Amino acid sequence: MSTDAAASLPPLAELLATARVVSIPLVTRFRGIDLREAVLLEGPEGWTEFSPFLEYDDAEASAWLAAAIDFGWSPLPAPHRDAIPVNATVPAVAAASVAAVLARFDGCRTAKVKVAEAGQRLQDDVERVRAVREAMGPEGRIRVDANGAWNLDEAEHAIHAMAEFDLEYIEQPCASVDELAELRRRVNYLGIPIAADESVRKADDPIAVARAGAADLIVVKAQPLGGVRRALEIVAETGLPAVASSALETSVGLAMGVALAAALPQLDYDCGLGTASLLAADVVEPSLTPRGGMLPVGRVTPDSTLVDAHAASEDRREWWYARIARCHSELARGER
Repeated sequence: MSTDAAASLPPLAELLATARVVSIPLVTRFRGIDLREAVLLEGPEGWTEFSPFLEYDDAEASAWLAAAIDFGWSPLPAPHRDAIPVNATVPAVAAASVAAVLARFDGCRTAKVKVAEAGQRLQDDVERVRAVREAMGPEGRIRVDANGAWNLDEAEHAIHAMAEFDLEYIEQPCASVDELAELRRRVNYLGIPIAADESVRKADDPIAVARAGAADLIVVKAQPLGGVRRALEIVAETGLPAVASSALETSVGLAMGVALAAALPQLDYDCGLGTASLLAADVVEPSLTPRGGMLPVGRVTPDSTLVDAHAASEDRREWWYARIARCHSELARGER
C-alpha cells in the first residue's frame, strides 16, 4: 500500500467485525480446485473481497488485502464506461465439453482457452482450441493462456501448432521476461501478440516486461496488484494496452475488477471478468455473469441468505481470520 493508503489502514478489529468466509463450488475443476474460498468484508464504501489463493504466502497475499481495503474504504476512480465487454473462459476440459462451457457465457464474442495443463499434451490443447473455433465460428476471437508453463521452445512449437485458429493473442506462454522477449522476437512474423500476466502481477518489478519489450499488452488483476488504483498506475507506467481480468472471485470481487476495467482510459480488448459463470453458486443475486457479453459497472451487495448457505466451516473461518491478521501486520510493517 502507498503511504497515503497506509495512513488509513483500518484496525484489524474493524476488518474482522464484518468478515464472512464463504466456500463456493465450481462447475468445472479450475486451477486444480473444486471449491473457491473467499472473505467478504464491508467497508464504508461498500462490500469488498479478500481471496488470495491458498498457496500464496503472506507477503503475496497482503497485496490482496490492500486491494480489498482500497475497494471497501476508498471512493472509486471515475469510470470511462458503464458496461464492460467480457470473454468466456474455457478451462482445460476435453474438446467434447467445450460447447457446454461456452453456453454459460451469454453473448460473449471472445474466449480465453486454458492450455499447457499439467498432465495434458499439446494435442489436447489443439483439439480444445479447435472445438472453440468451431463453436464460435470465424468471427469469434480466441486467446490462449499457458500460465507460464512452457519453456521457450515448447511455446514456439505450440504457437505454430495453434496459429491456424487465428489467435487474438497468447497469454504468458513462458515464465520469465527474458523468455517472453525472445519468443516475441521468434514469432513476430506470425502476427500473434504476446500478453503478460504473471510477469506483471507476480513480479517485483511489474514494469520490467514493458521495458524489455517482452509483451504487446498486459493483463491486470485488481486484487493481486494491490487494488484498482495501483493497477491503473502500472498500466500508465508500462504504456501498453491492458486487459482487466479476474482471479476467480465471487461477484463481490468481480465488481472490483469491473471498476478497474471501467477506469482504464483505453479498453481495446474484451476483459476476463465473466468468471462467475464458472461458479456453481455465488453470494449475489443475480450473479455478476455476462448478459449479451457485457457486465454492468457498479458495486454489488451480498445476499445474506446466500452467504449463510455457503458459509465456510468454523476451522476454515478461523484459518482465514488468522491469515487476515498476518497480512494486516505485513501492510502495517511495510509502511513504517
